[in-house]
Amino acid sequence: MLPYFATNRRPYKNRRNRMTLENFLTVVDHNRDVNGMKYIYPVVSRRAGGVSIGINLNTNNACNWRCVYCQVPNLTRGTPPPVELDVLEKELRDFLTYALHGDFMLRYVAEGDRQLKDIAFSGNGEPTSAKEFPQVLLLVENVLRDYKLLGDLKVRLITNGSLMDKPAILKSMRHLAKCSGEVWFKLDAGTQEGIARINDVNLNPQSHIERLKKCAEACPTFIQTCMFALDGEPPQETDIAAYLTLVNQVKSVVQGVHLYGLARPSYQVEAARLSRLPVERLEAVAQRIRQLGLTVYVSP
Repeated sequence: MLPYFATNRRPYKNRRNRMTLENFLTVVDHNRDVNGMKYIYPVVSRRAGGVSIGINLNTNNACNWRCVYCQVPNLTRGTPPPVELDVLEKELRDFLTYALHGDFMLRYVAEGDRQLKDIAFSGNGEPTSAKEFPQVLLLVENVLRDYKLLGDLKVRLITNGSLMDKPAILKSMRHLAKCSGEVWFKLDAGTQEGIARINDVNLNPQSHIERLKKCAEACPTFIQTCMFALDGEPPQETDIAAYLTLVNQVKSVVQGVHLYGLARPSYQVEAARLSRLPVERLEAVAQRIRQLGLTVYVSP
């Protein structure tokens, strides 16, 4: 059976999305419920550069962090419910079949974005907090092998990195590396105060860098950093300097930095206080990162 939006002729609508025969997916809407599936959702990713097949393991909107820019409504603290592996596998196979052999790209994706770029563990919370994460990764590997995509299609983990000191998670990172995988590891600030302000967690920056190092040793890893204005004020020089000091510690082990701004509205209580930075300001920070010897991709 094909995905909901491939078989139902009526437009599928909710308050955050308009995915119809007349409207394409865009980078400003990453609604997880767009296709009526439980775990699988398609998005056009500005950072991936095309269509990304998202895997949402946190179907209860639970996460161990609460980033102020998070686009998940009704976000709660916690871990995901048990993953129904059979359901996830069927949805992934159904969607891959539709994307590769059906008219999904023509109907829902603008011409310049009609490329399947990756399968991404992302969704509505921290993916590695699902106890079935290792099993899901094996499932994805087997499906890609069946579709003759293993090694050609990227498998990405978008993570806050909070569990990268766990042996089981690091073992999964080594497995991910064998699946043409890579990690996008969150680092939004360089001080404990900044992390608390942005990610709403009490975290020692140096401990987080040590987790980042372990992750990068196990699997190719990019830093992902969101920068924005808070109450109209951009990050202060002291904040940027502290961030650069941390990045400098891992420049020899990471693949680069994805520096991005706000593309979609936050659903957190701080939403009204957040605003986008001009691209020139993001580029100025990117240039300082490049001076450390790192590749930087900017997505304003």
